[in-house]
Amino acid sequence: MVYDIDPIAIPLPVWPHGIHWYGLMYLLAFGVAWWLGRRRIRAGRLPGVSEDAFGDLMFYGMLGVILGGRIGYVLFYAFDAFLDNPLSLFYIKDGGMSFHGGLIGVMVAVAWWSRAQRLHMFDTLDFVAPLVPAGLGFGRIGNFIGGELWGRTSEVPWAIVFPASLPAPYASMDAEALRQLAAQGALDGLARHPSQLYQAALEGLALFAILWWFSARPRGRYAVSGMFALCYALFRIIIEFFREPDAHIGFIAWGWLTMGQLLSIPLALVGIGLLWASRRQPRLGA
Repeated sequence: MVYDIDPIAIPLPVWPHGIHWYGLMYLLAFGVAWWLGRRRIRAGRLPGVSEDAFGDLMFYGMLGVILGGRIGYVLFYAFDAFLDNPLSLFYIKDGGMSFHGGLIGVMVAVAWWSRAQRLHMFDTLDFVAPLVPAGLGFGRIGNFIGGELWGRTSEVPWAIVFPASLPAPYASMDAEALRQLAAQGALDGLARHPSQLYQAALEGLALFAILWWFSARPRGRYAVSGMFALCYALFRIIIEFFREPDAHIGFIAWGWLTMGQLLSIPLALVGIGLLWASRRQPRLGA
């Protein structure tokens, strides 16, 4: 199968780039999180917090995701380019967002909001954690539609030829020409795992199901946040074995360790620590 999806969802004559599917996925992610969060607020999962106050939390969280995700990507994955040209931090159109950076951004936003509401930061994080996987899932679907962050080469029946991943002279060919070459077997060995969809399934659907079930009954403070950190880290470590490492970074060590795995290892340890600490904490409804 040859990838052939237009990343522009809505062409606009007054804006040459149009509205991309990736941007719509962000809007959908925040919309679902807002809807789920309001349901939990009405169910009393964060006592003393109104729907209006939750709306403020969503706004700060959105800023945290965008700013933290971009800054994290530059620091973790493109620091040399940043040193050469600090303005590259603002080259949003070139892409580049980091989950781990976005997570730090959200934590800063939650800390700021929680202080204003006189709440324990982790009470808020435990409330927010089950809302996050939907956004992760939609984001990975956006990556797939955009034909980016593809997987490693594979011969599985569902492997996909991503034109942007091909070497010359294939990279400049249109989708129809590539389909003909694929039918002739000329692209054998160049098809790749659709790892974006693997991530959508694990980081989105599976993680949401686990956290929604886990948070359905009162848990000790830190427990839901710890489960989120541990499960996400494990899923990300697994998926990285199917995902192509960033070309400008490659493997960090041993011919298999990627930056995504390196950043996920301490996150897993944090998750284990939070779950351990939750055993003697007050049980909350989130």
